[in-house]
Amino acid sequence: MKKKEYWKAAVISAMIAAAALSGCSGKSTQAESKEEKSNEAEFNYTGAAPVTNTPDAKVSILAQNSWYSTVDYANADIIKKIASNAGVTIDWTLVSPTNYKDSVSPMLASGSDLPNIVELPDLDDNMTYITGGLFYPLDEYMNYMPNYKKFLDSNPAIKASLTAEDGHIYYVPQTVVTDNYQPCTMINMQWLDQLGLPVPTTLDEFVEDLRAFRDNDMNGNGDKTDEIPLSVTAKNLPLMFGPAFGLNLVDGFYADESGKVHYSAAESENYKKYLTFLNGLYKEGLLEVEYTSLTRDQITERCARNITGATFDYSWQMSQLYSKQYPEYTGEKGIMVGIPPLSGESKGFYLGRNPIANIFGISKSDKDPLLAIKFLDYAMSEEAQNYYVWGLEGESYTVSADGKKAYTEKASDNNWLQQLGINAGCLPSQQSVEATDVLLPKWHVEKDKELQAFSKAPWPFIYSTKDEQNIISQYLVDITTYVDEMNVAFITGTTDLSTFDSYLSTLDNMGLKDLLKVKQQQYDRFVSSTK
Repeated sequence: MKKKEYWKAAVISAMIAAAALSGCSGKSTQAESKEEKSNEAEFNYTGAAPVTNTPDAKVSILAQNSWYSTVDYANADIIKKIASNAGVTIDWTLVSPTNYKDSVSPMLASGSDLPNIVELPDLDDNMTYITGGLFYPLDEYMNYMPNYKKFLDSNPAIKASLTAEDGHIYYVPQTVVTDNYQPCTMINMQWLDQLGLPVPTTLDEFVEDLRAFRDNDMNGNGDKTDEIPLSVTAKNLPLMFGPAFGLNLVDGFYADESGKVHYSAAESENYKKYLTFLNGLYKEGLLEVEYTSLTRDQITERCARNITGATFDYSWQMSQLYSKQYPEYTGEKGIMVGIPPLSGESKGFYLGRNPIANIFGISKSDKDPLLAIKFLDYAMSEEAQNYYVWGLEGESYTVSADGKKAYTEKASDNNWLQQLGINAGCLPSQQSVEATDVLLPKWHVEKDKELQAFSKAPWPFIYSTKDEQNIISQYLVDITTYVDEMNVAFITGTTDLSTFDSYLSTLDNMGLKDLLKVKQQQYDRFVSSTK
């Protein structure tokens, strides 16, 4: 039974309950449950399709639909193929991602009559749904989840992140690429070539390049005053320069080589040096006055006019957005191209992405969960992952004699590819670097592999206990707000850096030491789970 999208939160629970009464929720009578349990337990599922030999087997799933309004995952050929292979019919409840959290959270709060498989509206950071007893501990069913067990064994950091305080694993993740196509510094290679300058590797070299961009008629229009040396949004500024000072200013917290947890914005020496550096750029006009309001669209427009020398953004944008703005770009050679991270007193790095994007759980509303468990496991199989990222052989991709995959001409139509169900958000798909590579020009792929070597893992996702969350809720928001306000004040000079010690004292008074104790406790637990 296909449910409608974009439901109001107030009516979703009622409709799901109605579906349960009409037999669409996957629940059975007691006699049927015993028979189903016996059949599913006895079926020899090895990780390959099918997952069952039960006639008319059904699995109900609540998940996000596509971001594309023209796409309905319930009718997408890739999703139907996975269900057909598994030998099940899926009873979908698909909700638009734009209001998924608002719609699904009330359902989870009610805690009853949930579909068999639920894509959670968040990562359950505080273990609200775990402690509420809504989902089965999947580690107790690993005999029925060979694909997921293999995945966890191959990804110990993800396994540690998904391990709750009680030692159980409750969710199956949807993952993204972590070290490839991540944010990086990009520089106008045409401008560097005009000046005969090498690619900068240090902060000092980069500043000299910015000065040269500012002081010369780089775009050759006869006006030496319209060049904007650096175009970077306020949110990307910490990613661009923080690592050169040994700081992770994105996650805020980081662990040093000895495992001690620090808060980057409270580092008495390095953070002050970082602020001093940016204040210097600001005073010299190398960081524009209105940098806090700059947008990606404005940077794109500057590239189209050839008036900016450097930026910072996701690597994907090198060829797919910025270089494309230049009329002379042919696809053979990049113009706005990523460079290795800049080093200062510390060796530069690029911060990778946390791999866990979304999570799926098996609801305890399903009293006989083995069918749903096996289907979710098959959804994690290599066969299923191949469907997610490539689609259907002969339709969206071909395989050459040497085993290399390539998208078909038909797949160049992104709308068609989305309607096929590529990288569907309704099942635990894993993004593929290989499938991304074939979409990009050769120079971009080669550059991405070069930059991959500089990627550093971010602060890991770690569940918070109730006591830990109480401390986090009490202090973190206020501390973050204060840090953000003072960051701009120090950079723009409205607050003098001579008051930096007072700033640190204020952070201590706001509860930073208690917060660090919690983060240390969490990190130690995470490290222990990886062993």
